[in-house]
Amino acid sequence: MFCLSPSAYCLLPKSSDKNLQMNKELIIRSSSEAVDFALLKDGKLIELHKEEEESNFQVGDIFIAKIRKPVAGLNAAFVNVGYEKDAFLHYHDLGPNLASQLKFIKLVSAGKLKDFSLKTFQFEKEIDKDGTITDVLSSNQSVLVQVVKEPISTKGPRISAELSLAGRFIVLVPFSDRVSISQKIEDKKEKDRLKRLVQSIKPKGFGVIVRTVAEGKSTVELEKDLQNLLSRWTAMCKKLPTAHHPSKVLGELNRASSILRDVFNDTFSGIQIDDEELYNQTKDYLQEIAPSKQSIVKFYQSKDTPIFEKYNIERQIKTSFGKTVSMSKGAYLIIEHTEALHVIDVNSGNRSNKATNQEDTAMEVNMIAAAEIARQLRLRDMGGIIVVDFIDMSNPENRKVLFDFLKEEMSDDKAKHKILPPSKFGLVQITRQRVRPEVNIKTREEDPNNESGEIEAPIQIIDKINFDLERVLKNHKDVVLNVHPFVAAYLTKGFPSLRSKWFLEHKKWVKIIPRDAYTYLEYHFYDKKENAVID
Repeated sequence: MFCLSPSAYCLLPKSSDKNLQMNKELIIRSSSEAVDFALLKDGKLIELHKEEEESNFQVGDIFIAKIRKPVAGLNAAFVNVGYEKDAFLHYHDLGPNLASQLKFIKLVSAGKLKDFSLKTFQFEKEIDKDGTITDVLSSNQSVLVQVVKEPISTKGPRISAELSLAGRFIVLVPFSDRVSISQKIEDKKEKDRLKRLVQSIKPKGFGVIVRTVAEGKSTVELEKDLQNLLSRWTAMCKKLPTAHHPSKVLGELNRASSILRDVFNDTFSGIQIDDEELYNQTKDYLQEIAPSKQSIVKFYQSKDTPIFEKYNIERQIKTSFGKTVSMSKGAYLIIEHTEALHVIDVNSGNRSNKATNQEDTAMEVNMIAAAEIARQLRLRDMGGIIVVDFIDMSNPENRKVLFDFLKEEMSDDKAKHKILPPSKFGLVQITRQRVRPEVNIKTREEDPNNESGEIEAPIQIIDKINFDLERVLKNHKDVVLNVHPFVAAYLTKGFPSLRSKWFLEHKKWVKIIPRDAYTYLEYHFYDKKENAVID
């Protein structure tokens, strides 16, 4: 990602070039309880999602709900959406055309309005942007709301009354007349073209947001997307006269389709699915949004190797969600979670380095860490306030290069985020939107040597040995590794064994001695004189 020279660091490539060089794969595993989605970039796990069978409150779902209680002090209302905890609706999330929406619901629910197109619907006056919740909403009132943040911990969903229906290229906004273009489309001529195009096809009473992927698309493609969204709107409205209040009236696409809708592009090289029904659904959806790429969807049928093991995802999960995250060249991260924020500490690992001075060493480690931190935030779906303690650098130019590089690495992150420049203490503060519960995978297992204790998963023990071995072999020619017999067997059995791979990589043979007295997690390196190697 960057090149290191005695006096300068250069970043490459930019995101536009980066997309051309990488391959993305979506691996989908289905079970009776849940469906797991793993997004890989060049074989490396960058996102992990889970869709559980009983999940009824996904971001994007629309409910016909009942106002439980407006609270003037919070300028918000608690809303019954059918969840065990009331949803939270703030005044600023009502949208300017709330009065029009309430009127529409009342007419449709009573069967007095059959035309859902809004062509002839008379809009009400917009609500005051600085008004109070009790002026516009009352208890037991019915309102259409959309989930913008899923239930997290003890909190109910966060909702909005300003509805939007997301398509592949555009987002349809009922009870609006505004047309806006994604800020990520930088070409002014293209922005003007898209605005003129959308205004020519936009139906009355609906606003449109043009998404980044619409860049370069034709009128036919955008109009097809628009008609699909209008069909979904009509289907939802038809449910209102008979719908129970509260109840879901429009569900998001299944998670596979919504992921493809939001992240799919020409860099996708494969989609592997182990469930036939989901395979057919995904293939049909891809036929709609990108017919030329339909052939990359494959049905994984192997009974011998589970799909996540085949693509090395299980191993990456075990090694990516612990408190310690190993990186290249001996560096590592420590990730701590508190009630208020997340703290990430960058460590060099006290490794030997060929860089000419401490500043160059710090810069190299920080650049490696920045790329891994961007990955970890997406992988764990970490949200709220994140504080990163990078290794101190005295050169302001180096701090700017690091800041720009971190922003570039996070540019693919779909979650809204903001990054502040490094402070003189080396701290970088990040805020990242959290709309779903954080992905938190347990990486510790029952300790076979201690009934009441836990240890890190076995795969992490091997990774830690690999991590330490790389540093030890830089300074010692002959190395002996003492480990628990189970671990020794894992390292030496099979062909090629892990020890054989070490030899091919480092050109040094590592003698391994099983030690019955060792606990499962214990291991030590010694030199040929049987002195403990402390690195």
